[in-house]
Amino acid sequence: MLEKKDITLEKAVLIGVITKEQDEVKSQEYLDELEFLTYTAGGEVVKRFTQKMERPDPRTFIGTGKIEDVRKYIEEHEVGTAIFDDELSSAQERNISKILNCKVLDRTNLILDIFAQRAQTSYARTQVELAQCEYLLPRLRGMWTHLERQKGGIGMRGPGETEIETDRRIVRDKISLLKEKLKTIDKQMSVQRGNRGAMVRVALVGYTNVGKSTLMNVISKSDVFAENKLFATLDTTVRKVVIQNLPFLLSDTVGFIRKLPTQLVESFKGTLDEVREADLLLHVVDISHPNFEEHIESVNKILGEIKSSDKPTIMVFNKIDAYKAEPLDDDDLETERSSKHNSLSEWKSTWMGKVGKNNALFISALNKENLEDFKKRVYDEVREIHVTRFPYNKFLYPDYEDMN
Repeated sequence: MLEKKDITLEKAVLIGVITKEQDEVKSQEYLDELEFLTYTAGGEVVKRFTQKMERPDPRTFIGTGKIEDVRKYIEEHEVGTAIFDDELSSAQERNISKILNCKVLDRTNLILDIFAQRAQTSYARTQVELAQCEYLLPRLRGMWTHLERQKGGIGMRGPGETEIETDRRIVRDKISLLKEKLKTIDKQMSVQRGNRGAMVRVALVGYTNVGKSTLMNVISKSDVFAENKLFATLDTTVRKVVIQNLPFLLSDTVGFIRKLPTQLVESFKGTLDEVREADLLLHVVDISHPNFEEHIESVNKILGEIKSSDKPTIMVFNKIDAYKAEPLDDDDLETERSSKHNSLSEWKSTWMGKVGKNNALFISALNKENLEDFKKRVYDEVREIHVTRFPYNKFLYPDYEDMN
């Protein structure tokens, strides 16, 4: 008999700031997301700390009084990790570690840790390792206690490199090596993409945890790993899909997130080649999330960065089964009506007006709701691209309705 093991989650506290650019509501949203990231990484959030500031303190990120509160709480409750919502400088990280006497992470470090857990293929692992090395390089000073002994004076002078210079050189050499390795894998993958012929390519893009992999499993009848956690998919998966008798290639890509570390955008540019080379994008959105419009903006921003924002795109609003509008009584004169009170039909008319009637689809991949409309729309779009490429094939693919 196998022993049943209880998984103990690492206790953590979250720390964020409220500024002019990031008000209290937005700060709470980011901390909600940070809590989900912490849970995904294997941690349990026991308390949140926020402080109103004009700008983060350059020495300790938050004020001295607040950091003392955090220190006392960590000490009393035996918390092992403090996670900050924004990227910390190497000096801030060093100062905070000395005060709190526990593990100190920032949002970037946490995301890198999740990516390291999730990377399955050699390509993904190399990309994550490169991002980690680039994050580590400016933070080497103070990473190990032996570096504190590095100072001038009697008995400290000697030939060759100092320890920190040696460490920096090792990391720089590692970065060069990983970049060369990625170039080699990129070449192999571009050959693979070239071997796929002139088939129409469709890419699923969207925020993390919106249901891209679930949708891919339903459409392609495959078994891509899907889980209700952030960044469940890191490795791009490509499957041949046939709707009626029309074949095309569908790729499932890594999800995006707000405040995505620049190191990851850089190192994952190879993975995003699937998006760059796609003929059609299916932008999947979790409509049940209260901040889904912000998620759309974040994804559009990253698509702009990788020069893919001008591609033909269909907005696919997923998880309609989980959508619930906040109730608002007709006789409630105090509460101001906002978008969170919109019914599903109101969101439909809003987004169909924004992107065009045929370019906004509302589905539930999990419950297979409205999948027929989704298939018809994708079929029509793929057929148009295919027929433009091969005009003599037009008679092979009749209208979707005629196929049934």
